[in-house]
Amino acid sequence: MSCLEVRNLVKDFKIRSGLRSSTLRAVNDVSFTLEPGRTIALVGESGSGKSTVAKMISQLETPTSGEILLDDAPVGRRGRALTDYRHQVQMVFQDPFASLNPYHTVAHHLERPLQLHGVASGAELEPAVHGLLERVNLTPAETYAAKRPHEMSGGQRQRVAIARALAPGARFLVADEPVSMLDVSIRLGVLNLLARLQREENLGVLYITHDLATARHFSDEILVMYRGDVVERGPSDDVILDPQHDYTKTLLAAAPEPSRHGRLREEVRAELAGA
Repeated sequence: MSCLEVRNLVKDFKIRSGLRSSTLRAVNDVSFTLEPGRTIALVGESGSGKSTVAKMISQLETPTSGEILLDDAPVGRRGRALTDYRHQVQMVFQDPFASLNPYHTVAHHLERPLQLHGVASGAELEPAVHGLLERVNLTPAETYAAKRPHEMSGGQRQRVAIARALAPGARFLVADEPVSMLDVSIRLGVLNLLARLQREENLGVLYITHDLATARHFSDEILVMYRGDVVERGPSDDVILDPQHDYTKTLLAAAPEPSRHGRLREEVRAELAGA
């Protein structure tokens, strides 16, 4: 069966301080399987190791040990094997303002992966670029194709980044905190886009986040990371509604409660009215 499998991933970083050196274990024995048409949320606070996992899967970091398999075959780390892997596994970065080159148009950003992966060339490029923009709801496509990043909002830039990830024909997307730098008002639109693409195009999505609420609503399974370890995993509703690990309970307790804030607003209004 087609899948992206992570087996016993470990990542150590060497830390030097003067004449001394030590080892920091950022990721410790992480394993999971991502299937097409499903979303796994990797949840944890900053420094938990979740983004390091994302970078290893995207081949931006080399694991200290463990392996990554695509369709039951170990992933090549160089040459044609690496290109073939990146054809199918792409990353959407956290910062839409830094992940696009400000000097180039949207069309240029999308044409490059189409050409590099042999998807389209010559007269095929323009309709292929327009098709990608339409898939991420940027229409009219010809208008957005001519824009440069500074002429678009953060949400629109992130949609371009998603279109770029789709350009090679990716079957799996690694989305590293894809909405954390966007205005609250437009986050839902980007998450709904990812959910639609996952559903309609049978994409496997690894969703990296610190937000348990969105993890519950936009993923099938949640893995909770703490100091490099996966401390809890399971179906999204089970992890959120019946957490077993103390760290998961702490994350849930720290999440804002709209009802609590609503009560607080009513109490403040009552005090003001009686003042």
